[in-house]
Amino acid sequence: MPGLVVFGRRWAIGSDDFVLPGAFELLVRLLWWMGILALYTVHKGQFNCPGGGLLHSYLLVLLVLLASIICALSALVYVSMQGTISNPGPRKSLPKLLYTRLFLYLPEFIWAVVGAVWVSDSSVHCEKTVINAIIGTVITSWVIIIFTVIGVVIVFDPLGGKKTFYLTDSVNRNLESSQSGQLLYNVKNTATRVWEKRIRLLCCCIVQNDDHRVAFTSIAELFRTYFSDTDLVPSDIAAGLILLHQEQDKMESCPKEPEEVLCHSPSSLATDDLDVELENAAHYMLFAAAAYGWPYYIYTNPFTALCKLNGDCCGNRPTDSDITGSDRHNFHFGSILKITGLQYRDFIHISFHNKIYEIPFFVALDHKKEAIVVAVRGTLSFEDILTDLSADCEDLTLEDVLENGFVHKGITQAANYIYRKLINDGILNQAFTIAPEYKLVIVGHSLGGGTASILAIMLRNSFPTLRCYAFSPPGGLLSKSLADYTKHFIVSVIVGKDLVARLSMPNMEDLKRRIVRIVANCNKPKYRILLRGCWYEVFGGDPDNFPTELDGRSQDALTQPLLAEESLMVHRSPSYSALEDESHLNSPPQYPHLYLPGKIIHIVEESSSRRLCSSDIKYTARWSNEAVFSSILISPKMITDHMPDVVLKALNSLSQEHGSCISC
Repeated sequence: MPGLVVFGRRWAIGSDDFVLPGAFELLVRLLWWMGILALYTVHKGQFNCPGGGLLHSYLLVLLVLLASIICALSALVYVSMQGTISNPGPRKSLPKLLYTRLFLYLPEFIWAVVGAVWVSDSSVHCEKTVINAIIGTVITSWVIIIFTVIGVVIVFDPLGGKKTFYLTDSVNRNLESSQSGQLLYNVKNTATRVWEKRIRLLCCCIVQNDDHRVAFTSIAELFRTYFSDTDLVPSDIAAGLILLHQEQDKMESCPKEPEEVLCHSPSSLATDDLDVELENAAHYMLFAAAAYGWPYYIYTNPFTALCKLNGDCCGNRPTDSDITGSDRHNFHFGSILKITGLQYRDFIHISFHNKIYEIPFFVALDHKKEAIVVAVRGTLSFEDILTDLSADCEDLTLEDVLENGFVHKGITQAANYIYRKLINDGILNQAFTIAPEYKLVIVGHSLGGGTASILAIMLRNSFPTLRCYAFSPPGGLLSKSLADYTKHFIVSVIVGKDLVARLSMPNMEDLKRRIVRIVANCNKPKYRILLRGCWYEVFGGDPDNFPTELDGRSQDALTQPLLAEESLMVHRSPSYSALEDESHLNSPPQYPHLYLPGKIIHIVEESSSRRLCSSDIKYTARWSNEAVFSSILISPKMITDHMPDVVLKALNSLSQEHGSCISC
């Protein structure tokens, strides 16, 4: 629902968000009140010790104060349980109850100070049980007050005052157009500055230069554009994701249409080609994973990695000209040796240098496949995250390439950096001087997969036999023309419901619109959605069939936004219009549709338990197309399916299965 408005500003919390925290505090207060009542009853008439009179008054006032707080909390929780996410009418009295509850913090704070003074008074000589009870009371009071202050800081919206003013004025639309335009401009500028400060705070530990400042502004503008056109609080988004996940699971359990089944029945030629590519992908995924260095090696070998690295790394050190960047204790290079199984003399160049738009990579000779492998590292630092989030589009223009188009700006700059190193520094010339008959293969995972793909496009004219394997690359990478061009030399490998492979601004806008629609039209209160959703994610079961206002409506009616949806939309962002058909007849959207590179191998679980703890997993692979990844899928595995160890495990499983079939 729209954010709660109290004290004349909007907060990042809804009026239906007080059920669960309020119920928890209510339980604590009830137990606390009963304990103090029992203590007072047992020791009634025994307060004759020094300081006992003050203790008697303290306990009486505390009982009355706790009873008042319990009553206020009970009313607050009850009112917060009423209505639905998009129907806050039954909760219109909640701000008054909230004011009452907040007012009670003042006497509670005063009484906590009084209790602390009484406990610290050395002249008090009462029973130890009573003193310990008062100490527990004082500690509990201060803990609740501190957590309340932390909660207020968390739900504070720096733009609350401006948003409230804008929303109030936008209802009657009586402002002059110039006034409303200036107001909206001021709100946008303030929002961009707020996001930029947040990003700077998160990246405070890295050295910042002009590139960082440009990236901060670009990313802040991206976040401002995406979040400025809705009035949802974080719990609304969580409820929406839960509902979408259950709706998605219900759709997956339905039988598929015959046409949909037939379209995934490849010819024998395509199957043979798929088996070859899977075998190659399983081999080259080792290089893509090795590019992560010691963090990946320790993650996959938590009990033995440090011992192996300490024992072996010091003896295998390349010359200073072979390696750039910091590799303290030689752990990165030692891990790469362990993962790939190569000798240090097989490495032509290793770079651990890492800045924004400049990511680590290595060049090595793969004698098994007779290839010169360029492996690019994925996201592993704040600088890499900034590169990922620099999601503006820019033109990629290359000589003798007709299919020029849009590309992801940040990843393209990272590819340009590696291209200059490979060509201008003569790294590839050195490699082909050593092994002139070898072919060039470029690999990478995640950010490394996207960078490897654009790097392959740049090197394609100079190395016509080049191949690229992009593992879990970002979805918003190449325009349609460039994506089609890369099908001749790039293979993308995606596992399951990988989130990153579906990440693009149009897909994010589509997800936002789906969340707004399903949240606005669900007829159940939010606390029930969250509780049922948590149970479903942890223990499984059948998806809940939450009734909505969408039930029974015609398909034509479903294309029009409902009143409840419109109440959650402040105004449409420039990228939001990219989802509508008529937008293509007007000016182009700020974030055009970008696609995965090359031919796509989609690996899915054929049979496994739905729970995360399951280890009985069997995979199947098939050729896919970009349309399959045009929507973000909600799943507990949307993050784990992206991890390099999961990708490598799936590829090894398929490769071993194919090998066993051949031997049979």
